[in-house]
Amino acid sequence: MKFPIGIQSFEKIRSEGYEYVDKTDKVYSLATEGSIYFLSRPRRFGKSLLVSTLKNYFLGRKELFKGLKIDTLEKEWKTYPVFHLDFNGQNFTGADTLTKKINSFIFGYEAIYGGGDQDLTLGDRFATLLHKAHEQTGLRCVVLIDEYDKPLLDVMNLPDTVERNNAMVSLEDYNREILKGFYSTFKLADSDLQFVFLTGVTKFSQLSVFSGFNQPYDISMVSQYETICGITDEEIDAYFREPIAKMAERAGCSYEEERDTLRRRYDGYHFSELMKGVYNPFSLLSALRSMAIKDYWYSTGTPSYLVRLLDGFGDKLNELIGNYYAQSQFEDYRADTQQPLPMIYQSGYLTIKEYDSSMRTFKLDFPNDEVKNGFVTMVANSYLGGREDTGSVVRNLIVSLKRRDLDAFRSCFDTFLASIPYDVRRKSNERERERDFTYTLYLIFRIASCYTTYIEKRQSFGRLDCAIVTDDSAFVFEFKLDGSASEAIAQINEMGYADEFLSTNRKVYKIGISISSETGRVAEWLVEE
Repeated sequence: MKFPIGIQSFEKIRSEGYEYVDKTDKVYSLATEGSIYFLSRPRRFGKSLLVSTLKNYFLGRKELFKGLKIDTLEKEWKTYPVFHLDFNGQNFTGADTLTKKINSFIFGYEAIYGGGDQDLTLGDRFATLLHKAHEQTGLRCVVLIDEYDKPLLDVMNLPDTVERNNAMVSLEDYNREILKGFYSTFKLADSDLQFVFLTGVTKFSQLSVFSGFNQPYDISMVSQYETICGITDEEIDAYFREPIAKMAERAGCSYEEERDTLRRRYDGYHFSELMKGVYNPFSLLSALRSMAIKDYWYSTGTPSYLVRLLDGFGDKLNELIGNYYAQSQFEDYRADTQQPLPMIYQSGYLTIKEYDSSMRTFKLDFPNDEVKNGFVTMVANSYLGGREDTGSVVRNLIVSLKRRDLDAFRSCFDTFLASIPYDVRRKSNERERERDFTYTLYLIFRIASCYTTYIEKRQSFGRLDCAIVTDDSAFVFEFKLDGSASEAIAQINEMGYADEFLSTNRKVYKIGISISSETGRVAEWLVEE
């Protein structure tokens, strides 16, 4: 079996015998039920392949679709003039890079259909080009734009400026205005357009990128198209049963057990209230080809724009995860680093995990183990001063709790705290410093998939600092900065922080920890079972 990993050409997949998961019935629905669409999906999720499939369909290349679902649906197979602009593969941090890219795109098609008045704006030139193509072919035009937002993501939150109209503006604003002018074409050329499809990671509608033309139909959270990118459970069994069976044999387990392993690692993405799960196709296909479970998607790199966006967000990450939100709170990107939720969701690091129909709210959390482990490790390494051995610390702490060896846990945790640079834990007030140590514990245990970790958990009589729950034990922590461990234990008892865990047939350990603000280490440690 040939796995199309990283192949974005529908023509190459079909002509060279690569396995193709048939989504062409949804392609036909798009083409025949609407005219202007927008789709947001995380990187390496198959957006470019979808665009390529649409391109070949509108070019009337019937031979490539033989035997697929669309073969029985489409009867005419017209050849439309197709204009395909792909912003992938280029860095737009240069002041004139975006203008050159668009100009090159227009110039290439002007050589085919004519035009080329250099005194016109890019938008007017493109509108003229579309009109000429319509006149010459007798068919309205198809415009496909892949990763429309990359020129904005590349420069997001960068300090770079450029001169525009005798004033200095940010490169992000500069690129946005260029795109806004270019996309205004779709309003000017409405009578010349048959179909428009834009893909990207983020939805920038609130930043007026699309204000120059009629708003596209955003299908990013439309249930009909929830699985148009990615691979479902049913598709895995239909297309990839043989390689999974081989993986199971190598691992010495059953087919069902291997499927469960793949599901925990790569499944879990949901893009509508119907909660139809899809797998990350890049990671799944990489695992099937190599016959090994690894972190493929995350290892391809964390987008620099996300790192910049999270810089300074600090210890509020745990407040975003596992909560319910209205769709508007995570659907549109907002130019505010204090509200990174939309970008984290749209980049694929959080996904829908539950839908409350009565409140019309969505619970967001990590989609699977691959994403959770990679993302929290990235945040932990950044927050804790760039440590590279966070994973080994987590493993040692997990083992010590599994064995209920709290002396070993203390030693490992204290050593870890001592290695954190002073400027990382230097906060402006006592509450922030105490919160810093609590958040450190949260990060290193959030990486671990096997234990449930609560931070600042609200209860009837107060808010406990931290609780870690294993299969047979519950560890309730209270931190005191420059206080005493006995005061911490007294607070656990007085406020009843451990009470909710006493009825679960688990052993409960109350742990009072005094942290020295001077050394950043454990000063006192007291355990009450």
